[in-house]
Amino acid sequence: MQDRTYTADAEPGDDATVAGWVHEIRDLGGIAFLILRDTTGKIQIKFEKDEMDDDLVETGLGVSRESVVKVSGAVEEEPRAPTGVEVTPESVEVVAPADPELPLDPSGKVDADLSTRLDNRTLDLRKDEVQAIFEIRSEILRAVREQFREFRCTEINTPKIVATGTEGGTELFPITYFGEEAFMNQSPQLFKQLIAGSNVERVFEIGPIFRAEEHNTPRHLNEATSIDFEGAFCDQNDAMDVVEGVVRAAYEAIEANCGDELEALGLEDEFGVPEEAFPRISYEDAIERINATGELDEQLVWGDDLSTEAEKALGQDVGGHYFITDWPSEIKPFYIKDHDDDPQLSTGFDLMHPRMELVSGGQREHRHEKLIEGFEQQGLDPDQFEYYTKMFKYGMPPHAGFGLGGERLVMTILGLDNIREAVLFPRDRQRLSP
Repeated sequence: MQDRTYTADAEPGDDATVAGWVHEIRDLGGIAFLILRDTTGKIQIKFEKDEMDDDLVETGLGVSRESVVKVSGAVEEEPRAPTGVEVTPESVEVVAPADPELPLDPSGKVDADLSTRLDNRTLDLRKDEVQAIFEIRSEILRAVREQFREFRCTEINTPKIVATGTEGGTELFPITYFGEEAFMNQSPQLFKQLIAGSNVERVFEIGPIFRAEEHNTPRHLNEATSIDFEGAFCDQNDAMDVVEGVVRAAYEAIEANCGDELEALGLEDEFGVPEEAFPRISYEDAIERINATGELDEQLVWGDDLSTEAEKALGQDVGGHYFITDWPSEIKPFYIKDHDDDPQLSTGFDLMHPRMELVSGGQREHRHEKLIEGFEQQGLDPDQFEYYTKMFKYGMPPHAGFGLGGERLVMTILGLDNIREAVLFPRDRQRLSP
């Protein structure tokens, strides 16, 4: 609609055409109000019944909530109106009527469970607090891209249909690809390494990953957004510097640009940018600190992975974001390089929020013979990854990188209870539609 005015731009003295959804109708007898909502806010439409054409009044007040309407008229100052102005309508057009029986209440006066909300996402997104989540998510991705560019990275897009999985044949979604078996990619890991080995050097990607995990928890998805980095001539410490910069940039962008959205979520007084550098705690020290909390039924020993309970205990002890470094080699993937002076220790690291893991990363093994050994030690056939391994014969520089869970970043920043709240149309074991 070329002549449309957004509600936030309507000024007293204007003759404006506003269009949006019927948020509410208040009938006070001789006078009534229609509250119209668009993406910028709400505006009051005033109907003085005795002074207006009956058809105009009937059209404006007979429409059901959430119907799409277009209203033209004079904008006047009205301090008692929600936004300080109101429109006296000259015409009202019902563009698209809504069924009076709505599956959920977009005004938020009546709560709906998460399943109902996800089944009716279009209606759900009409709520200010839900829209705020995705406006903030959009701002996070904008800030992340900008920060990567500050780190001299090139944005890339890697295949999501692959012949082999990143880490073997587990947790893969198989598909039929012109009569051959293929898989949805678990990670851009191998491809971003190949690009880092080219003259491009530093790359990032923000895109979907697919994991056929059986988890059905508030923090797992089967299709997720991964924020990936890979840099040539980088070690694990460089990669940790990059991820800390990226996460901090996300917080700073929200603080600078998302005040209205934080207010809609009730977070305006709670939100803050992390002040301190993220501490780097070795795996060995992490085990000791977790055991010292006394929160676990059994003491952890070297080689144990960290359970949810262990992560929670350490997160409460640290109190903010932190890295766990120097993981045992045996529990990290084949492409993670070991320390030269201690092959029992890997250069792998995780970035943790007190609630959960956000990042897995490390320096990669760039030496061809060592890479092949890593495949064999983890029971993988190097021949299935020949497209990847052969490039390590042609001058592969040292390189490092990470993968950051996009939804987990949104979830932890905003304190969401369920990761599905950070996804428009989540995919999990029970949900394939919408």
